[in-house]
Amino acid sequence: LVEEVPEASARTRLDPGTFRLDRSGPAALNPFDAHALEEALRLKERNGDGEVVAIMMAPARGAESLRKALAIGADRAVHVADDALAGSDLVATARALAKAVEREEPDLVLLGQQGGDSDGAVLWSALADLLRLPVVSQASSLELANGKATVKRQTEYGYDVIEAPLPAVVAVSDAINEPRYPSLKGIMGAKTKPQETLSLADVGVEAGAAGDAGAKTTV
Repeated sequence: LVEEVPEASARTRLDPGTFRLDRSGPAALNPFDAHALEEALRLKERNGDGEVVAIMMAPARGAESLRKALAIGADRAVHVADDALAGSDLVATARALAKAVEREEPDLVLLGQQGGDSDGAVLWSALADLLRLPVVSQASSLELANGKATVKRQTEYGYDVIEAPLPAVVAVSDAINEPRYPSLKGIMGAKTKPQETLSLADVGVEAGAAGDAGAKTTV
């Protein structure tokens, strides 16, 4: 899962009319999710097979950040884009993304530890709860073997080593790897990779369960 966030250099502000983050400025791929994408690519390279799918929930402009994920190495992209999603909080966002993930029936769901815009660090747990899958956060290393994920988890007091059966949700820390940059070949190749756009109806979420109507948070 990848997110589009305001560029680190952009001045962020709340829209005084909607109390939502003003996203009209320059945007970029969430740097925390870049570590998740990198780890997915490394797992594929180590195992010699598999498919890396980048999934994003964002307005139409998010397609540019998804193309960057494809340029870095993802095999295809899924873009959940619907005007009815505007105003979605954590709960509504997790609901839409969980449905998009279910369509893929993945062996492993990877995402960054937090969003560069909200620093919430809770989407992974909400997503795992909706999918009814085991979840491990703060992963600083990850290995897959014999139908299990073995995760070295960073804590305040050292490290835990946790085994979880697959499929599972894993939120990676920024200590797990150093993300690669898109190459010229990757940028050119991204133009021909499959990129699917889905509405709320496509993923099976009612309009009332998303956006302001589906939000459980009041600002």
